[in-house]
Amino acid sequence: MKLTHILSLTVAILLVSCSGGSSKMDNKEFKIEYEKFTLDNGLEVVLHEDHSDPIVAVATLMHVGSNREKPGRTGFAHFFEHMSFNDSENVPRGANRKMIPEWGGSRNGGTWSDGTIYYEVVPKDAFDKILWIDSDRFGYMINTVTSDALEAEKQVVKNEKRQRVDNAPYGYTDEIIRKNLYPEGHPYSWTVIGSLPDLQAATIDDVKEFYEQYYGAGNATLVIAGDIDPEETKAKVEQWFGEIRKGPEVSKPEPMPVALDQIKSLYFEDNFAKLPELRMVYPTVEDYHEDMYALNVLGQLLSGSKKAPLYQVVVEEQKLAPNASTFQNSNEVAGEFVFRVRANAGVDLDSVKLAIEDGLARFETNGVDEKDLRRIKAELETNLYQGVSTVLNKAFQLVTDNEFGGDPSYITKTAELTQAVTAEDVMNVFNKYIKGQNYVMTSVVPSGQLGLAVEGGEEAEVWIEEVVADVASENTSRGEVAEYEKTPSKYDRSEPEFGELPLLKSPEVWNSYLDNGMQVFGIENNELPLVYFDITLKGGHYHDPIDKSGVASLLANLMTEGTQTKTPAELEEAIGLLGASINMYAGSEEIVISASCLARNFDETFALVQEILTEPRWDQKEFDRLKQSRVTRLKGREASPTAIASTVYTKLLYGDDHILGYSSIGTAESAESITMDDLKAYYEVNFSPSIASFHVAGSISQEDVMNKLNGFQWESKDVELVSYELPKNTSGGKLYFIDFPGAKQSVIYIGKQAISGVNPQYNELTYANEKLGGGSSGQLFQTLRIEKGYTYGAYAFVQQRTEVSPFTATSSVRANATLASLEIMKDMIANYGDNFTQEDVDVTQTKVLKANTRAFESLGAKLNMLHEISKFGKSPDFMEKEQAELTSMSLADYKEMISKYMNESKMIYLVVGDGATQLEEVKKLGMGDPIILDIYGNQTAQ
Repeated sequence: MKLTHILSLTVAILLVSCSGGSSKMDNKEFKIEYEKFTLDNGLEVVLHEDHSDPIVAVATLMHVGSNREKPGRTGFAHFFEHMSFNDSENVPRGANRKMIPEWGGSRNGGTWSDGTIYYEVVPKDAFDKILWIDSDRFGYMINTVTSDALEAEKQVVKNEKRQRVDNAPYGYTDEIIRKNLYPEGHPYSWTVIGSLPDLQAATIDDVKEFYEQYYGAGNATLVIAGDIDPEETKAKVEQWFGEIRKGPEVSKPEPMPVALDQIKSLYFEDNFAKLPELRMVYPTVEDYHEDMYALNVLGQLLSGSKKAPLYQVVVEEQKLAPNASTFQNSNEVAGEFVFRVRANAGVDLDSVKLAIEDGLARFETNGVDEKDLRRIKAELETNLYQGVSTVLNKAFQLVTDNEFGGDPSYITKTAELTQAVTAEDVMNVFNKYIKGQNYVMTSVVPSGQLGLAVEGGEEAEVWIEEVVADVASENTSRGEVAEYEKTPSKYDRSEPEFGELPLLKSPEVWNSYLDNGMQVFGIENNELPLVYFDITLKGGHYHDPIDKSGVASLLANLMTEGTQTKTPAELEEAIGLLGASINMYAGSEEIVISASCLARNFDETFALVQEILTEPRWDQKEFDRLKQSRVTRLKGREASPTAIASTVYTKLLYGDDHILGYSSIGTAESAESITMDDLKAYYEVNFSPSIASFHVAGSISQEDVMNKLNGFQWESKDVELVSYELPKNTSGGKLYFIDFPGAKQSVIYIGKQAISGVNPQYNELTYANEKLGGGSSGQLFQTLRIEKGYTYGAYAFVQQRTEVSPFTATSSVRANATLASLEIMKDMIANYGDNFTQEDVDVTQTKVLKANTRAFESLGAKLNMLHEISKFGKSPDFMEKEQAELTSMSLADYKEMISKYMNESKMIYLVVGDGATQLEEVKKLGMGDPIILDIYGNQTAQ
């Protein structure tokens, strides 16, 4: 083990506060203490102690991404990430995805152009186990790879690509841009997920070659953060990771910036898109380049506020789109600056291009507003704290900056360089990289609307998979476990025992009332100088008139667009200069105005929330813009099979006479019919402290909160809470089908009305569902993804609402596996109760109990806890009571819940997929001919 360094990651933050047009600047230190050392095999290790919660996060970053791939084997880094989770020498097959959730943990991985990360968060008692399983994945997996396992995982990755790219609107845009921005052979000229033919061509030899070249200890950083003892952890790291081979020397890629000799304009007709989209991408600089920080600021200045020139021209003046976005995207060897506008339906993208050019000309003329620059820097401090608000976030920051920046504390330099950006710096990068420079432009338009594309473009070349009814070669299994000679070790590499079980201690909750009737709930937590708070009003979408569905949601959007004394731009600026954020939204049963801020800015932030809530502006111009945005958003949802399935499924369950049968954002018809008077009427009837509750979590005392709230002037009035009668279940046992031509996957929803969140049996039902649909360890996921390779994910759940909510099982499956997936899901649900055993009871108890150690780590999680208390009438110690309830459940109790609420014969089945290839297949399910619906849920001719 090489020299140990004990360091303190310290950020000198320039605090900017504005009052009366003047600014005050102070310095403040932000620290994350860590210890770094290097094992003899070259593995760099960073440790961070955080005893706030009894949990540990482990993150391993391999310095290999899609930029290391060879032409003809694109997508291989991401594919190898998948393979790494499957099997290893000393860990049972599939244990990574199954056992970690059962220990109460969470796990995943991710691959991008430059790296691959593996990460887990577990209760402290599973620390030794996670080091065992993670080190075995890292250093001892290659001997276990078999041809069958390889072929099975290909189907999973191909399904991921179908779900995220092929079956999604604008899914091919990234591929088009990369092929044309970067020259052939450049490591960014292909997408991270790669092409399906390349994935299908992968061999075991390819896997072994990739492993030998890039998966050595010398090409990685390991970070462990959380409730640890550093000296003990060093010994554990040496034991579990010290014998992993170093691997060959992997040189760090040199910067490979690109330049274009001309503007490239390309168009693509997208079968899934419903709205035209324009992107303009300029080549810029790589990560950690000195110009990157000014380019990041430029992106925010061009479109990130209501004063931004692109927002003013594209959105406000010409009304071409709901928004415009600009941002710098830096990777390890090159970077790009992106302009993106998804326009309103029917908008010619030539007009969008001209509007962007007008906005840029305005920016060049007006230059940088110094107040905007101060706002961006004021937001930096809050973002820094929020970025390290959990142990996993801290691990991500430390591991990324160590592996790519060469220093775990590089965040210090990032903060300093961003704070040092001047208006002159911003104009310099604008002139250097944007003004008069060449770029790649894509016009992605709905199929049959080629006239909306920018004139003079060339058709983009994209390989599109053909949907066929059946492909026998894709029906694979993982086969037998490999036979091999185990890698020798001086340590016992068998599964270690659990450590001491951590005790769950719920945060201390305080509560009070205001004279106007509003309830107040709080949790004081001083780990970070942040405060999260919200005001929640009962009602939300539930109080929408059925023919005006979406009123509450549109009202929530409008209320943050200015106040009686502040224009929308002035309100946005006031929030930004505090480094705060304020948002408002309508859920199915409530309207919430939420905020986060630095603790020292709580009073000023709350004053703005109060002003928003009690002094609405009723700005007609903003209403018209938001209404058009809503119409555009609803049109865009028609391009998503998943959104269609979710909306129609809900309509089938609740019917036409219940408000929950309609989306909370409304329908195309209701959105068009809503007026400003509808919003005012909703506000007048439904906004009162008598149905409101205030929730706050963070670095602020009960006394300070109540001192501020006691001056809150908000007149109370009675509000009549709306109720609906649930429709009788007349659809049980019926099968519905929606044709989405060309869909590469079928979206499946199965379910029935089940239970209300206030029902005493709600928790028992969620416990009973864990084995079936609870994450990657659930039977649905294990069978449909791990065993069969039909999908990227499959889950079952019950929402918690005061109204009765459905039990739902869902998955997006490979198109030609639709029937097989339906048969598996149907059989699994129908026989779930009969097959439930005492072992399943024991596993469920362990899984849920230990997962609760992670339940309240972040301020957001603490705020959600307060919501549960106020909405469902729970006691502050409800977690302890629910744990007792869980441990007292018998096998008979589980079977009762399954029988009562998960009766498969009473469930509806909905499939959204390619009718030409799948409709006849679905008819073979044995539920009779499907009822054919359109994308809005209306029955069509058979």
